[in-house]
Amino acid sequence: MSPEMEKDLSGLRSDVLEVGAAAGLGAVGIAGAHRFDDVKAEIERRRDEGLHGGMQFTFRNPARSTDPQRILEGARSLVVGALRTPSARLADVGSGRMRIAAYARQDHYADLRLALNKVAERLRSDGWVARVVADDNALVDRAAAVRAGIGWWGRNANVLLPGRGSWFVLGSVVTDAPLTPSTPVEDGCGTCRKCLDGCPTGAILEGGVVDARRCLAWLVQAPGAIPREFREALGGRIYGCDDCQEVCPVGRPERAADGTVDNFADIEATTVLDASDAELLEWFGRWYIAERDPRYLRRNALVALGNTGSGEDREVERVVRQALGNPDPLIRSHAVWAAGQLDRVDLLEGLDDATPEVAEELALLAGRMDK
Repeated sequence: MSPEMEKDLSGLRSDVLEVGAAAGLGAVGIAGAHRFDDVKAEIERRRDEGLHGGMQFTFRNPARSTDPQRILEGARSLVVGALRTPSARLADVGSGRMRIAAYARQDHYADLRLALNKVAERLRSDGWVARVVADDNALVDRAAAVRAGIGWWGRNANVLLPGRGSWFVLGSVVTDAPLTPSTPVEDGCGTCRKCLDGCPTGAILEGGVVDARRCLAWLVQAPGAIPREFREALGGRIYGCDDCQEVCPVGRPERAADGTVDNFADIEATTVLDASDAELLEWFGRWYIAERDPRYLRRNALVALGNTGSGEDREVERVVRQALGNPDPLIRSHAVWAAGQLDRVDLLEGLDDATPEVAEELALLAGRMDK
């Protein structure tokens, strides 16, 4: 490479980092675009051991998502960006209200893509090819961020930015420009175990491994019934779980000073249970909803209502009665569980439902009452 070319690329590298910061990215780094072979092997190991719990996003095609050449043939570099999300701890969710995880309260990925596109435009202005990827399973975003020196792998499997924590969404620009990589950062977790000990279901294992079969953030997205052994731990959540981030000490001073209050942080369970399919998809369609079927939001709402609602509330009684008459056995079975949690077994009087999942819930509830 000629000295002139090196100088041009050095200037481009500086410009790319500056453009990303000016576009609102909280951190920007550069990595080589070679394959993530170690990450591919680890994903396949976890899948083989069943730790994916049926999750497809990360596990569907690791050969593709760990090879930037599948995105852009001839790729030389990844420009990785992190966009801040609200992190302020909100007051506990009130009766019948459901919590939405911080990253899902707004479409932060739309803002992230806008910022990354500005980086891509700068690269294209010099004749390089650049493609933006974020939250689409095209690239292992967290592994790219670690390689780009943005942060390190936290024990909770999130990327932790030095002094700032994990309250970020991640994405990349894949380019054929040969940019000098950033320096990786060292692990900063040390002996801290707050995320492992603070996980409500013990889903976080040693070595930054998460067992999706126990992870509340996945269980509210997974199809089928919410496993009974984790329903109470779900509390008032309708989507996502922030607990392993909430207890993490990395970035706590910045978070305390943030003071962010997000009005779209919770929602009435009764609102979700009363809404039509079209309304639910309009409100929450950007979320990952199993099979794109709003029934799973209603399922989550019934569990949250059973955990946080008041059985004496007439609106709660009304929506539970309504759910007990729903033609969908998934909804009816979770309504039976909610009625039991609310000490409103009187709502089940006369309910003769031979559908296996509903009959099983009724039998389990009767067994608990006999003890």
